[in-house]
Amino acid sequence: MTNASDRTELPVSRSGLTALAVCENAARQAGELVMERFRTDVQVSLKGRANVVTDADLASERVILDYVRSEYPDFGILSEESDPVAGSSPYTWVVDPIDGTRNFAEGIPHFCIVVAIAHGDQVVAGVTYDPVRDELFSAQQGAGAHLDGQPIQISDRQNIDEAILGFDLGYDFGQAKHLVEMVAGIWPRISGYRLMGSSAMSIAYTAAGRIDLYAHHSLSAWDIASGILLAKETGALVLDRATLHDATLFSPGLIIAHPTLMEQFLTITDGYTWRTM
Repeated sequence: MTNASDRTELPVSRSGLTALAVCENAARQAGELVMERFRTDVQVSLKGRANVVTDADLASERVILDYVRSEYPDFGILSEESDPVAGSSPYTWVVDPIDGTRNFAEGIPHFCIVVAIAHGDQVVAGVTYDPVRDELFSAQQGAGAHLDGQPIQISDRQNIDEAILGFDLGYDFGQAKHLVEMVAGIWPRISGYRLMGSSAMSIAYTAAGRIDLYAHHSLSAWDIASGILLAKETGALVLDRATLHDATLFSPGLIIAHPTLMEQFLTITDGYTWRTM
């Protein structure tokens, strides 16, 4: 967990708002639009095998980008459904207009919106917003992590035999196969699993102690932007799966847990292909 003295002070917006408030406003505005479209006849297109995008994703992204550009016109943009845009500022908006699009498209009420700010490869502020439950997970570097304004903490469960592991399979099917093999192999040593179809939401749940560990091998910056900061601010270890060093915005794979559980997880998964490929 970072100290208050490490808090990153971000420039205020054109209208005098804090950067975190702009993240929150953008996510809520997009969330209102997304909920209006939920369980309606949205247009669904394929970006790749099992990877879908809807017209609601595109509309949500427009709402977010129009708003954040009006408040911080010099920030760069890194958003899932658009080409990256370089800015004159050292800061970059990182946006996922709907994480868990397949859930959204199928009418499953488990998806979220990610709006975050990065400085280089480090996330300095961000939110994960669940518009179905109206839950807002937020964090600023050095200021802790919160759910609807209340502090959250990583699970302090000490025994991996009692732990719940969250994971998602992503779109790299070779690595997903090895993850499934590992998950099956450690089943006698872990209490349960959750695969919920939104990596951003699962990471937020891990930060809030609803899931004890989280693992994934194939993530994009917008999937993890707010989540890695949320988790770090709660005292979790957030490791790059390949290097086991601190994860950054561009780490494609993550392992997240309380330090005690992380040590046990790395021990029981040692030697599995998923850990080494």
